[in-house]
Amino acid sequence: MGDVREVFVSVDIETAGPVPGEYSMLSFGACLVDEPETTFGLTVKPLNRNADPEAMAVIGFTFEDLEKTGTAPQQAMAEFAQWVKAVCGEKGVPVFVGLNAPFDWSFINYYFHLFHGSNPFGFTALDIKAYYMGATGSSWRDTRSSAMSKRLSPNLKGTHDAVQDAVYQAELFRLTRELGFKK
Repeated sequence: MGDVREVFVSVDIETAGPVPGEYSMLSFGACLVDEPETTFGLTVKPLNRNADPEAMAVIGFTFEDLEKTGTAPQQAMAEFAQWVKAVCGEKGVPVFVGLNAPFDWSFINYYFHLFHGSNPFGFTALDIKAYYMGATGSSWRDTRSSAMSKRLSPNLKGTHDAVQDAVYQAELFRLTRELGFKK
């Protein structure tokens, strides 16, 4: 058991709306928190055309484009599961890390179970916002990425590109983790 290591995987998604099943996950990206150059990302064919106009305004995709060029959900989740397994190796346990992890994890979990049969991350996720709040004693309001960036001074910023945002979130998590180590 001592040989098992936790592998922190930053994950970000872009969706057509707030609820998995009712709305589609349109893209997702991931990177290793401690090796952010190791990335994975795909666009996904939509399940339907349900959309929150505000969500669609920021993501830069159209349903028409994704229906033509997106990866089928079953294939997308199989490829993501293979990537997670490969980057974790035999003795690595993947830990899902997200900025507002409950939202991102809910879609990833739904898609993994619906299209792949299981979720390699299991049934938990590490939320950077909650971690930051605990490490800094901040208010919940101050866990917005813009407020976190002011305090942590990351080199990157969010862009609504799922892979880039996963890398950005990984940086925020590393910087927050360093705050916790300084105590």
